Amino acid sequence: MKITKMASLSVFFCTFFVIATGLGNAEKVFKVGDEFGWQEPGQNSSAVYTQWASRNRFHVGDSLSFEYKNDSVIEVDKWGYYHCDGSKPTVAFNNGHGVFKLDRPGPFYYISGTPDHCMRGQRLLIEVMGLHRHSPLTATPPAGQLAPSPQPSSGVFASVTLGSLSTLLMGTLIALLWSLP
Repeated sequence: MKITKMASLSVFFCTFFVIATGLGNAEKVFKVGDEFGWQEPGQNSSAVYTQWASRNRFHVGDSLSFEYKNDSVIEVDKWGYYHCDGSKPTVAFNNGHGVFKLDRPGPFYYISGTPDHCMRGQRLLIEVMGLHRHSPLTATPPAGQLAPSPQPSSGVFASVTLGSLSTLLMGTLIALLWSLP
């Protein structure tokens, strides 16, 4: 009976650890434009890709998937983006499907290979966030005002991260296994 309990606990904690670790490092593939895809926007929807980008958060390791017909997608620099100039592409696809890996933080610029399409709004600028770092939230007072001094506190600031939670769970498992005869 005790061996069955021990095995059940071991399976539970190991499964939890694997799931928690996987969720913390999940990379996403974003389909550009969602169901609209990558195509020339209509007259009244030239901001479709700007709006799409503002609804998403991109992290290092994620990917952008462009799906299109009779078009192309080109990764360009800032100048190429603002001038719809694809003459010096970083990467270009014209086969109906292109996937770009977001391998660094910062801006990424994409345009249609058809200049008229780019001029009509078929271009995308995204900002990729760097690695997640835990930092306490701070507020900046408006200019000209001093922030009040912090009050003494006897409370303890606790921060729970995936790593500390995993360590706690593994420690609990070891203690449970150690206590069994």
